Amino acid sequence: MAGPGRHFLQIPGPTNVPDRVLRAMDMPTMDHRGPAFADVGKRALDGMKSIFKTQGQVVIFPGSGTGAWEAALVNTMSPGDLVLMYETGHFATLWKKLADRLGLRTEFIEGDWRSGADADAIETRLRADTAGEIKAVCVVHNETSTGSVSPIADVRKAIDAAGHPALLMVDTISSLASLDYRHDEWGVDVTVAGSQKGLMLPPGLSFNAVSEKAQAAAKTARLPRAYWDWADMAGPNETGYFPYTPATNLLYGLNEAISMLHEEGLDNVFARHQSHGEAARRAVRAWGLEVLCNTPAHCSGVLTAVMMPEGYSADAFRKVTLENFNMSLGNGLSKVADRVFRIGHLGDFNDLMLMGTLSGVEMGLELSGVPYRRGGTQAALDCLTGRQQTRAEDAAE
Repeated sequence: MAGPGRHFLQIPGPTNVPDRVLRAMDMPTMDHRGPAFADVGKRALDGMKSIFKTQGQVVIFPGSGTGAWEAALVNTMSPGDLVLMYETGHFATLWKKLADRLGLRTEFIEGDWRSGADADAIETRLRADTAGEIKAVCVVHNETSTGSVSPIADVRKAIDAAGHPALLMVDTISSLASLDYRHDEWGVDVTVAGSQKGLMLPPGLSFNAVSEKAQAAAKTARLPRAYWDWADMAGPNETGYFPYTPATNLLYGLNEAISMLHEEGLDNVFARHQSHGEAARRAVRAWGLEVLCNTPAHCSGVLTAVMMPEGYSADAFRKVTLENFNMSLGNGLSKVADRVFRIGHLGDFNDLMLMGTLSGVEMGLELSGVPYRRGGTQAALDCLTGRQQTRAEDAAE
């Protein structure tokens, strides 16, 4: 039985859904073919363009991020096409496995799960592909299993420097609306996203942002597609409708979430996440523990993955923390299972929520008998207080 107070859901998604979004979804079911729905659908489609920072097509599917992965590939690729992917972690690996099952050939640039993608390694491989066999480069922007961010603008420059025609596909499932992202400016061809993280919604919506180059590729692509077909969406979407039943109440919530993001200002949203990421990492280091991402420029503002001391179980620590403090932390996945726990600090999240989370982690470390140094929460508090003081001084000038 749950104790007093609210449950702390501090996994890296699904995230806490704000009351405003919950209230927006609390509506009677609407006729998705009726005249009133057009405004709901159009607002959602146009609003997501502002979040992706694109003037191109945005497609909204009822589905999870995995569906958006599949949509990106089946709309642009043909059987046997070669796709270059980068091993940033568990979710990059799952995307590769999905591509394999679709009948694509995949090539993985090996990574150590402690940093984002290496743009130089991608450029080197593309330069070697003189026959132009590689049809797409697929990169995870924010690897949810490791807390590492890939430099997408650098990846685009690497593709251009190699003079290679491959499409650039980017997974932003755990980064969109939390970290700076620019679909058009960075020359991304297909961006993949989901509703349950930075967009502050329950799971159930997935997204593709599509460039003109990707739309052109879709005209000749030969992988089977039906449910995920962009072409089926295009006509109805022009007037705010969908070719099949959309997730109507989630679209109500999406429109409210987009309003909230713009009220705060996207740049402020990104700065807030970066601040919380820095504060969390300072706490981890003060505890004498190690952050999984060991490349400072790639450290994420969305989550912090923490390595356990040798011989100690991350899952046992998470169990103690849940049972004693009613707080869920993310588990380690595949290669880092039971060796890592993940602190989610994204979405509808503020300074006090971070401090409550880090206090729960520190108390959990104590009760679990994990060797650590006290003072991590104070280090984070000092970081956040310094940021607030700087903001106050800037506002006074």
